[in-house]
Amino acid sequence: MALKSTIYKADCQIADMDRGYYQPHNLTIALHPSETEERMMARLLAFVINADEHLQFTKGLSTDDEPELWQKSLTDDIELWIDVGMPDEKRIRKASSRADKVILYTYGGRNTIWWNQIQPKLERFKNLTVINLPKSATDQLAPMVKRTMQLQISIQDGQIWVSDDQNTATIVPETWLV
Repeated sequence: MALKSTIYKADCQIADMDRGYYQPHNLTIALHPSETEERMMARLLAFVINADEHLQFTKGLSTDDEPELWQKSLTDDIELWIDVGMPDEKRIRKASSRADKVILYTYGGRNTIWWNQIQPKLERFKNLTVINLPKSATDQLAPMVKRTMQLQISIQDGQIWVSDDQNTATIVPETWLV
């Protein structure tokens, strides 16, 4: 019998002063059986940083043809492709050819090794941005993981503050490639 995804709900109040974006988002996030909570929170953070009424979660890990998040135009063109993790060059090339803009969020402790190996190959993609979420930052989100989350998010000057009723995390993403 196949394992099913665990469903999480996140009520996010987003105040992004850098972009002038102030909106609530009630998100439903499926945690795939092979996925860690850290990765799920990295996906949630990727959504928050790029929040838009048209940005949506996709099938993610269960399909190779879709990113973690995407934003499509009314004509179904992919305006924004967001992946989380350490994909191979082939997947990044595919994303760069299909979308107007691609953002890759890396996280965890092993991503520096991956980055050192793949960086020279990625510099040719002009629509690619790579952002690292430091391990110390994603570790701060761990106590906030609950099946139902109430999160307040503030973004200013490139810094992100995420808080719930008991915890606060300060996250400073590192831009590795623009």
